[in-house]
Amino acid sequence: MIEHGYTVSGMSCGHCAQSVTEEISALPGVAEVDVDVPARRVLVRAETALTDADVRAAVEEAGYTFEGALR
Repeated sequence: MIEHGYTVSGMSCGHCAQSVTEEISALPGVAEVDVDVPARRVLVRAETALTDADVRAAVEEAGYTFEGALR
C-alpha cells in the first residue's frame, strides 16, 4: 500500500468529510480514505501511485479546495 497525504480546505463537518471520501474513493486503486476535518488533512491509502491532478479533480468535484500534497 502507498500512503498519500493532502491538505484540503473548505471542509467544516462530517458531511464535508463524507463528500471528499466518496470522490477520492472512486479513484482507481484507492483502498482507504481518512479525513481529518479540523487539521484539513486527507490521508489516502492506495494500491498504486496517485497523481496530484487526479486527487485535485476529485476534491474539487466534492466542492472543496485542494491545497497540495503533504511532503
